Amino acid sequence: MTALRSTRTTRRLAGAAAVALAALALTACQNGTGLKDGGAATASDSATAPPSPTGATSPAPGTPAPGSTKTGTGTGKGTGPGTGTGSGEAKGGSSDPAAAAGNRVLCNGSNTEVTVQPVARPLNHMLISVKNTGSKSCDLTYYPVLRFDEMQWAPAPRQETHPQAVVSLAPGQSGHAAAMLAAADGSGEGGTTGQKLTIAFQGRTPNSSGGASATPSLPAKGIYYDSSLTVTYWQQNIEDALGS
Repeated sequence: MTALRSTRTTRRLAGAAAVALAALALTACQNGTGLKDGGAATASDSATAPPSPTGATSPAPGTPAPGSTKTGTGTGKGTGPGTGTGSGEAKGGSSDPAAAAGNRVLCNGSNTEVTVQPVARPLNHMLISVKNTGSKSCDLTYYPVLRFDEMQWAPAPRQETHPQAVVSLAPGQSGHAAAMLAAADGSGEGGTTGQKLTIAFQGRTPNSSGGASATPSLPAKGIYYDSSLTVTYWQQNIEDALGS
């Protein structure tokens, strides 16, 4: 009987030891040496999580995707050289002086009143005056192109009279030019008397058309001229036109 009890006691101790060993083994697994139960994902778990079906996560609204450049679609227009304009179109300054002014046109026979008048001094000179009768400012460009009757040549301009700026006339203002009709020393050739004078206006480029011509009235006896006929550039005042 005593031997039997001793055997049972030994078995119980062995079983207790086995239970203790199993508990230690479970503790060791929970310390990272074996499998562990599932729990809430940590930050490190998220970093190693598998990618989404598209291979990338969707960026937050308004945030550019990694490796991309955010582009705008605004319509604002830059004002400096090389300024971006978004989806709008940059507008530079126009090279046309009239367009830059916004309310200027060319002076010509349709918006001016043109008169001519021989003067005593300088000798053999004629004053040409143009008055702006329109409602907008107009520009007198370069010099008047004169043609007496059926004349087949154009009088040359006197380059020393070239103004520093285009002559611009506000409504009601006048501009002037002068023509030297004949050489004072009689050196001119082919002298004749003109009965009709046509004055053509130039455009924004030399020798281009500036619009309607003018045919101002001449004295009843006409205007005498010869091969030395020349004209000045348009001037802002009479003194500059006549060189006095």
